[in-house]
Amino acid sequence: AEANKLVEKLQVQQKVSSAMYLKYNTALGPPYRVLMDTNFINFSMQAKMDIVMGMMDCLLAKCFPVVCGCVIAELERLGPKFKVALRIAKDPRIQRLVCDKTYADDCIVARVQASPVYIVGTNDRNLKRRLRKIPGVPIMYLKNHKYQIERLPEAYLQDYNYASKSGGKK
Repeated sequence: AEANKLVEKLQVQQKVSSAMYLKYNTALGPPYRVLMDTNFINFSMQAKMDIVMGMMDCLLAKCFPVVCGCVIAELERLGPKFKVALRIAKDPRIQRLVCDKTYADDCIVARVQASPVYIVGTNDRNLKRRLRKIPGVPIMYLKNHKYQIERLPEAYLQDYNYASKSGGKK
């Protein structure tokens, strides 16, 4: 009976990479891959922003926007009102990933947990809440007609600013 109580109290914690020290993913570096959500594309379209250029201005580095197949399927299901957002998602500059999930948020969370090489672009409050529980996942969102980044180590941006001020010499 006591052995059963001991087994019930033990909890198995997920192993976290040492690159995630202090919640920052030090393994993440330029060129960045930004995994976009449905509403991120829609909000960018409403703000009349070029997604690729906006990401480059925010991160000060080369970016590759990435979209899952479930995000494109979700845009198709939303109908003709989101036709322009669908056209943006099918842009040849945006890479597509094949996935088997039907719900985009679950797909994004599962993909980021499996390999933390993505910055996630979303304006969805619930998805942001879920992503903040995963250590080392930076979140990009749209605010005041600009892209903002959350939880990205400042070292990358400082290195760029230092290099640009000194004429490219470190």
